[in-house]
Amino acid sequence: MNRDRIIVRTSIIGIITNVLLAAFKAAVGLISGSIAVILDSLNNLSDVLSSVVTIVGTKLAGKQPDKEHPLGHGRAEYLGSMVVAGIILYAGIAAGIESIKKIFSPTEPDYSIISLVIVASAIVVKFLLGRYVSAMGRKANSGSLIASGSDALFDAVLSASVLASALIFLFTGTNLEAFVGVIISAFIIRAGIEILLDTVDELLGKRIDREVVDAVKATICQDEKVSGAYDLVLHSYGPDKLIGSVHIEIPSDMTATEIDRLERRIAERVYIEHGIILAGIGIYSVDSSHTDIRDKITDMVRRRDGVLQIHGFYADTEQKQISFDVILDFGLPDRKAVLAEIRREVQEAYPDWCINVTMDVDI
Repeated sequence: MNRDRIIVRTSIIGIITNVLLAAFKAAVGLISGSIAVILDSLNNLSDVLSSVVTIVGTKLAGKQPDKEHPLGHGRAEYLGSMVVAGIILYAGIAAGIESIKKIFSPTEPDYSIISLVIVASAIVVKFLLGRYVSAMGRKANSGSLIASGSDALFDAVLSASVLASALIFLFTGTNLEAFVGVIISAFIIRAGIEILLDTVDELLGKRIDREVVDAVKATICQDEKVSGAYDLVLHSYGPDKLIGSVHIEIPSDMTATEIDRLERRIAERVYIEHGIILAGIGIYSVDSSHTDIRDKITDMVRRRDGVLQIHGFYADTEQKQISFDVILDFGLPDRKAVLAEIRREVQEAYPDWCINVTMDVDI
């Protein structure tokens, strides 16, 4: 089953389940006069809307590339997640307002055994639904489904608090409904904010997981001609579409034909093993005759605090030029000053050479 089909099928199951839960809870809430149960049913309705938006976003993201969008429509799914976040935030704020009103104008609920059984059953159903949706989300690499699954698990906890408040009222006469409603609304609002922030991170271009980066570099370095892989940049055009570029270190005596074959091998292997399209592979030439200079400068630079990596070393004896890249920690107060210090130190060690030092980004 392909990714889109998993997302749509799981979302439809979520819609049907939440519609039934919302109907039962609304009936219980209206009959018993429980504001907490009514708000819980509204929370289920917001989940229905979220699932509908997820389906629409998935369908839009699955559209084929066209002239205006040559890399596809995958990012439409992120826009869908933002709409879901907006729906959840609205539901949470509305629930909070109604709950606060009930604190100042309380009404006593009238629970029956049947209503309590329905609420208890809803807790179990919501918990199982949350586990199922989360599992399908991880299988399909869908942020929307994973968020919906987590939200469903939170809903189970919140429904349990509604049941607890009902039992407390029946046994002690203490009415905590409105306060439980405020707690429910706070959790709903927090879930909406988290989904919104995660989606904004995706659109801005967040750091790719270190495990993915390391795995891709390891795949590239499997080729015997590659001595190192650096500057791996991956751009997301949807949850299942990554396009990127990388620099590799290879022997300086390779011919253009050999390099072309190597790049094709690497691109094919990375796509097969990771589903990532390498649109560009840059070259760092490694000359074994300059190993002593390289080792000395590498040791000199790596001793400095905040230096994460040095790579792309190249020494041109004819032009008397030394070039290399350094990756500096984002935590340094003034990275440009550190870069200048590195260049000055290397220049003093090799006064007759022209030193070119480039600051790379810690991706």
